[in-house]
Amino acid sequence: MNYGIVIKVLGKILSLEALLMLPSLLIAVYYGQSDVLAFIKCIILIGVVGYLMTKVKCKNNKINGKEGLAIVTFGWILASFFGSLPYVFSGSIPSLVGAFFETVSGFTTTGSTVLTDIEIIPKGILFWRSFTIWLGGMGILVFGVAVLPSIGASGFQIFKAESPGPIKDRIVPKIKETAKILYTTYSIITATLMILLLIGGMPLYDSINHAFSTIGTGGFSIKNLSIGAYNSSYIHIIISIFMILSGINFSLYYALYKGKWRDVLKNSELKFYLGLVFTTVVLISINLLITSYDNISIALRDSFFQISAIITTTGFSTVDFDQWPTFSKAILFLLMFVGGCAGSTAGGMKNIRIVALLKLVKRQIVKTFHPRAMIPVKIDGRAISSDTTAGITSFFVLYIGIFVVGTIIISLEGFDFMSSASAVATALGNVGPGFGVIGPMFNFSVFSDFSIFLLSILMLLGRLELFTIIALFAPSKWKNEV
Repeated sequence: MNYGIVIKVLGKILSLEALLMLPSLLIAVYYGQSDVLAFIKCIILIGVVGYLMTKVKCKNNKINGKEGLAIVTFGWILASFFGSLPYVFSGSIPSLVGAFFETVSGFTTTGSTVLTDIEIIPKGILFWRSFTIWLGGMGILVFGVAVLPSIGASGFQIFKAESPGPIKDRIVPKIKETAKILYTTYSIITATLMILLLIGGMPLYDSINHAFSTIGTGGFSIKNLSIGAYNSSYIHIIISIFMILSGINFSLYYALYKGKWRDVLKNSELKFYLGLVFTTVVLISINLLITSYDNISIALRDSFFQISAIITTTGFSTVDFDQWPTFSKAILFLLMFVGGCAGSTAGGMKNIRIVALLKLVKRQIVKTFHPRAMIPVKIDGRAISSDTTAGITSFFVLYIGIFVVGTIIISLEGFDFMSSASAVATALGNVGPGFGVIGPMFNFSVFSDFSIFLLSILMLLGRLELFTIIALFAPSKWKNEV
């Protein structure tokens, strides 16, 4: 392990984090609230620590697989720890465990919160809270690769360890250019949503925060009632559409820009994702009309919004979906596990893995009748390797295993099963709200510090897709690295 380069890169990331707090400081100064001094302290402290770390000597600047894993894992932990200090220093969340949870929830785009009254929090803190979602959506370290010249040369290991999905593809040969393309696309979509929200009558400050939370699929709102506070069908529909857009692989937008429409339209994951959205919206709308709604347009609007919020793991709410019929809640609960597409800002297991698993099941059924048949698993006309299929299967088993163990541990809190299970599902899938005591009208402050810390770890595991963190703590395997 080249510890020198790991510490050096982590120092650059912390220095970058200090700079990224400046917009929040400016917001705090503009509104003249109590969080100004908190941001000044944080920027100085994080900047000094980061600068000192960059001065560590290293034997070379090469980043191999193990260094990439270490940089990504400890980068997220350090960024979350130091990113939690504004909450503590401002008194918004006095508990360091609670502040760490809130920051991890932001950076991992989970959107779960321990805040009981969001609207009394200083505006600079709320801006930082939403900004962490936007930064974490595409990846903290990917952002670093895009803007820090000294990382870009050997940043593929970082990109590979941080990017969601079973296959890590560059859009263009140079990883730095890939990162820049992703963040340019990301910024354009964010700016477009912000403008559309302004047109819909949402104030500028609110529009910026909700654009960050929507495109980053994190779901932090600056209102206690989330998007429901605006009571606007236009805002509901616009945010629903952009949540769906943010759950799509961002490389497909570049393909559209390059004129590769046919490749995009034939994309198996995209078709499955959009088909799943359409099917579940129809099912829930029918269920709501039969049980509690008498207006089909309102039923469609609310079901479309909540399906969009859950499958993309954004977690916004316009209604208390915990009061919906059991059939509708069961669909929402299952969608927490599915999530969005690989290469998007959404969490969950990703649709591409579900597609691959269904194809594996289909192959095994066919092999029951034709045991000697050689049947490759193909996605978009290309056979996926046995290593990839093994990785997908292992990920699924590990994901479900962690969910089960996590649910058992959280159940020690004494809450009902649905509250415990949805708390773990929403943390591991980076969704946000759950059911029961953590439903859309409640928050996570009901849990003990131990459970809050455990859920923070689960959020990190889910965002970094399990193996990145787990592999780091298996150093005996590093000696075999090629």
